[in-house]
Amino acid sequence: MSDTRERMELELEESGLAEECGVFGCVAAGQWPTQLEVAQVLALGLVALQHRGQESAGIVVSSGSSPPTYNTLKGMGLVSNALKPDELLKLRSGNLGIGHTRYSTTGVSELQNCQPFVVDTLHGKIAVAHNGELVNAAALRKKVMRHGVGLSTSSDSELITQLLALTPPMEEYDAPDWVARIKNLMNETPTSYSLLVMHKDVIYAVRDPYGNRPLCIGRLVPVSRLHSTGAEDGDTEGWVVSSESCSFQSIGARYHREVQPGEIAQISKHGVKTLSVIPRPEGDAPAFCIFEYVYFARPDSIFEGQMVYTVRQRCGCQLAMEAPADADVVSTVPESATPAALGYAQQAGLPYVEVLCKNRYVGRTFIQPNTRLRQLGVAKKFGVLTDNFAGKRVVLVDDSIVRGNTISPIIKLLKEAGATEVHIRVASPPIRFPCYMGINIPTKEELIANKPEFEDIAGYIGASTVRYLSVGGLLSAIQEGIQILPANHDQQMETSRKASRSVGHCTACLTGKYPVELEW
Repeated sequence: MSDTRERMELELEESGLAEECGVFGCVAAGQWPTQLEVAQVLALGLVALQHRGQESAGIVVSSGSSPPTYNTLKGMGLVSNALKPDELLKLRSGNLGIGHTRYSTTGVSELQNCQPFVVDTLHGKIAVAHNGELVNAAALRKKVMRHGVGLSTSSDSELITQLLALTPPMEEYDAPDWVARIKNLMNETPTSYSLLVMHKDVIYAVRDPYGNRPLCIGRLVPVSRLHSTGAEDGDTEGWVVSSESCSFQSIGARYHREVQPGEIAQISKHGVKTLSVIPRPEGDAPAFCIFEYVYFARPDSIFEGQMVYTVRQRCGCQLAMEAPADADVVSTVPESATPAALGYAQQAGLPYVEVLCKNRYVGRTFIQPNTRLRQLGVAKKFGVLTDNFAGKRVVLVDDSIVRGNTISPIIKLLKEAGATEVHIRVASPPIRFPCYMGINIPTKEELIANKPEFEDIAGYIGASTVRYLSVGGLLSAIQEGIQILPANHDQQMETSRKASRSVGHCTACLTGKYPVELEW
């Protein structure tokens, strides 16, 4: 087992949650061959999505000519390890490309499972990058194999690639209709996927009809125009598409819009065009993953017209209203719960202080998980800022408690350093059910909320009190700031806007109510 994989498994054992994957694409605008360093843009975009997957990374760039030349670079570990600068220089001839950073929810951690996947079809090569997990993957694998197609990996993403390569019903032999093929795929599997499909000189950006996984589009502009108001079409240097908008600023791109649930968007050197929108079954609401807001996304990302940081602050305010505490200070376990803790402190009228100092490099250097280091636990990851809380009652805000084996030693650490009371407030409801749509959540039996100890969880983890945000409170905090898309002159986009007007979020891990029927 590699050092990177072993380190990740240790961190997963401690946190109980793992990110899914990140996808990123870029198309140069204007005349080709381009002066834009597409491979460099892809690498920087993936670095900004590193929090979504640390197992492997890969990019595929294309000349976009007919026939196109594809060049691939893949590797295990972090983006900086997988995509070496000298290797990136060999990919300078690309006019468009897609990239992927991976945390496996299906498929083992091996280089052969590293994306993007490239396959030859009757009508040329396609490259595919995928974020999500297909709820009916087993049935689809059988269907592909019945067509005589062998699968060389255990990844859902290779399965998607092979499904796209199959000729759909009614397609003319010499006239491949890639939109029809993508539609056929979307009709075969309802969720969960955000896809980038590269063919010839375009990238198709695809989001499943439930919008379970995020996907958004940005416009590359000259650095001098990045922060200026208004932008002319002539300023466009290229188009990018990403799992999260947090990647845009570091590459000189402006946020353009989200890919809507069910939308097939074509991105070319000429711009962005909506080709089709696949509707959900009548009466079904969208099902955007609620844990993107709670935990997974970077706080500077934008979903549904609102910044994740602001949503997490509102969750903290709502938590303070639902679960007040007699305390002197409010703090957090660094760093994803910091906005919620600030919101809690503001609503409760209490000072916010830092009580823990995180060693940012523990997760970056391989540490053999021997018995002594396991006993040290959080002491190797956090230092205590004793002067800020000694002799005081502390409200400690966390974003989630999965197994309960991380928060308990932190409480012990704070008490030993002088906290008189430690009240735990969790800015999300208890996680009670596994996720089958792209998030690595432990089995139902491993979740602390399903164990007998949950009846007295405060006593079990050593806290003075423990309270969670309610499901209703979480939904209220998220949906309060959602912005409906503005009208658009593009008729297909207008259709997409109307189809996606209703608001909905997947709360399956909290309630057990999955947006679609699961197939095994």
